[in-house]
Parts: sequence; structure tokens; C-alpha cells
Amino acid sequence: MSGRIRVLVAEDDEVLRGSLCELVASDESLVLVGEARDGAEAISAVHRLCPDVVLMDVRMPVLDGLEATRVVCATPAAVRVVILTTFDLDEYVYEALRAGASGFLLKNAGPGEILHAIHTVHNGLSLLAPEVTGRVIAEFAERHQRAESGVARFAELTDREHDVVAAVVEGMSNDEIATALFLSRATVKTYLSRLFDKLGVRDRTQLVILAYESGFVNTLRR
Repeated sequence: MSGRIRVLVAEDDEVLRGSLCELVASDESLVLVGEARDGAEAISAVHRLCPDVVLMDVRMPVLDGLEATRVVCATPAAVRVVILTTFDLDEYVYEALRAGASGFLLKNAGPGEILHAIHTVHNGLSLLAPEVTGRVIAEFAERHQRAESGVARFAELTDREHDVVAAVVEGMSNDEIATALFLSRATVKTYLSRLFDKLGVRDRTQLVILAYESGFVNTLRR
């Protein structure tokens, strides 16, 4: 069946991995292309099977999910990674988001949440609401300050682009941004695409991370 979302499950716990695989297989809009027991297997499987979305555990043997995410997200293919973790304030999660993951799920998330997450990131959106992302980022951003290049990149944006970034940081959806800034939805999408290119980020999540690390969010609170 063409058009189905190709999913790879990377999880070292055999029982949980089996449950996730069964869940993916139960959705007719998805196709389970493979599974991996550690980060190294996940990287190999991504190259061989070309999934659209990877459900990636953080803590795995041989190579952890963080390093695997960094490698997977550096590939030319537009693979989306959803991090699976036990804790919602986990430094590994923060690092994985920086590495290019599109968001994260707690391992106790319900079946509906997991399926929704797969569809969400496949559609190019962040799994995490920006205000929740900010909670994770704020916990660790002071320990991982990015180079001044981040500040310089924000300084090059237009006033309108600053407004859009501020709205994303506040957790607004595209529709809410359109209403607040008196723009059409199509124009908002154009602004976001342009911002991703200018700032060198993959999606909303990384945009929020850069806004925190560069100190841009501090300018919003004055």
C-alpha cells in the first residue's frame, strides 16, 4: 500500500519493543519496516530500510539513542526521530533534540499518543509543544551555551521574522500565529520555512532550542 509511513522501532527492552512493533502494525496508515536492539543496529537499519520515522530509545547498549540520533539526523534523508524516555526532564532528551530529534515521548505514553506522535513528526511538525520543549531546554541551556554565531543569526532577522520566532517560543500554532500577526496560514508557513533555512534548524523544536541558547528568549522577557 503506497503512501504509508515507514516506521523503525529502536528499543533494547524486548517486551516494550514487541509492544511498539505491534502497535505500529495495527495502524493501516503505517508500515513497520524493521526493529533494532541498540543504536548501532538502528543506524544500520536506517541506511538499509529508509524509514520515515524512528521511535528511538535513549538508553541502549553498544551505542545509545543520543549518538544514534545524531548520526541518523545528519544523513541527507529526511528521517524524523521520536525519542522514547522514562523521564520528562532528562539531559539526554535535551541533547537528542539538539542532535535533530523532532521531539520525545515518555515510555508510559498511551497507544493513541504514540500513533499521533508518528503522524505529527512525519508531517514536519514537532511532537513537543514549544512551551514544554522550553521546560526541558531551560533546565540545561545554561550548561550548553552555543557559540556567538547563534546570536548573530538572530540579529540578521527582520522584525517580522522576530515576531514569528517569538510566537513559536510562546507555543502558538500556525493558526494562532496567523491570527496574532494578521497573516495567512500560507504566509506563516513561508516565514517558518525561511526561518529554518536562515537559522540552520530542522524544525520548531530546534528553533526554540536555538532561541534559548542564543539568549534570544531573554530579549522577549524585557
